[in-house]
Amino acid sequence: MITIYTDGAAKGNPGPGGYGVVLKYKHHRKELSEGFRLTTNNRMELLAVIRGLQEIKVRDIPVTIYSDSKYVVDAIEKGWLWGWQKKGFKNKKNPDLWRLYIPLHVRYKPRFVWVKGHAGNTENERCDQLAVAAAESPNLPPDVGYENSGPDSEMDFDS
Repeated sequence: MITIYTDGAAKGNPGPGGYGVVLKYKHHRKELSEGFRLTTNNRMELLAVIRGLQEIKVRDIPVTIYSDSKYVVDAIEKGWLWGWQKKGFKNKKNPDLWRLYIPLHVRYKPRFVWVKGHAGNTENERCDQLAVAAAESPNLPPDVGYENSGPDSEMDFDS
């Protein structure tokens, strides 16, 4: 099984942000992170999942993703994403990222597990450290999907 731990962070929300990912497969381990000058926490939570899945090089191995993001986990596990997709993401935020996520979901069919953030899960804590460090990096690039959609790019979600 491939295990992916993810976390996102944004200072100010919106503000400088980043994501952190830990991938584990057998005795292999890989860490990923990246920061952006202006973004939101939800975007970084979702981008962490996307980047983790994009790193997978094999098929037909079960994938489990651990995330402390209710936004991401509930959208997928409760099926809201598929309704949003059918409606063309009308009045939904982060459609650029959800559109990147969908083919990865179809390909890998990951199982999601929600974990409480900052509750002592070692790998989730490491992802948080990676995300915060990425958000605090100098000379951050733009999150083009966010900056091109304007400051109202984040909103509450519902079914």
